[in-house]
Amino acid sequence: MMPSSLQLRTVDVTRYVKPLREGGSLPAIVEADDGFLYVVKFRGAGQGVKALIAELIAGELARALGLRVPELVFMTLDEAFGRTEPDEEIQDLLRASEGLNLALHYLSGAITFDALVTTVDSRLASQIVWLDCLITNVDRTARNTNMLMWHKELWLIDHGAAFYFHHSWTNVDEQARRPFAQVKDHVLLPQAAELEEVGAEARALLSPELFRAIVELVPDEWLTYDAPFETAAEHRQAYVDFLTARLAASELFVKHAQDARKALI
Repeated sequence: MMPSSLQLRTVDVTRYVKPLREGGSLPAIVEADDGFLYVVKFRGAGQGVKALIAELIAGELARALGLRVPELVFMTLDEAFGRTEPDEEIQDLLRASEGLNLALHYLSGAITFDALVTTVDSRLASQIVWLDCLITNVDRTARNTNMLMWHKELWLIDHGAAFYFHHSWTNVDEQARRPFAQVKDHVLLPQAAELEEVGAEARALLSPELFRAIVELVPDEWLTYDAPFETAAEHRQAYVDFLTARLAASELFVKHAQDARKALI
């Protein structure tokens, strides 16, 4: 399935509102020139552009599967913000992040998802667990759910820890076909009773063409920075190849997730 149009808007930061110190990468709430507030993920943070690449690809894959993800935008940061910030740690981060960053639309009034308070239905839980197995997202645990409740609906955020293999790009073909061992810690695994059903639906929605369309959104400057590939095109193809192989082997990670769920319940 191919989207009729797939693109991200680009906005400029006009005001730094406040840092979000809950995250190790020190994201921040900022206002942009379109008048909206965003949570910006900085390219100068610890995991660098790889976290932004993971955020973009994973977020748009989630959206393609019908899951709720705040709008993603490219965000340009001017050098002036680094000069005026009094906090030295934030000043260094801003200076290291001049240029193109990634941001999510700020969901004002949203609260962190708590599995002890909110019950997620089996289908939605299964969709999210299946997605996280596909993208090898290690960061959706009870300790750090990376989900928000907003207007009584569940929203997915913060996918920077997905595709953890891309920090080294070693044994990628093998990793694409491995079960996702960390699924045992997934906060929604106990409710994910429909993994086979949602997996079949996902395989009908996803395709190499869609993977390529999403990966094409990643800016060249992110792909050529500190990468083991000679060109951005080769780097893009590596993501497409991984996702294509991962999708083809999805029955393996579904079976592993089902076994892990049985051990829990």
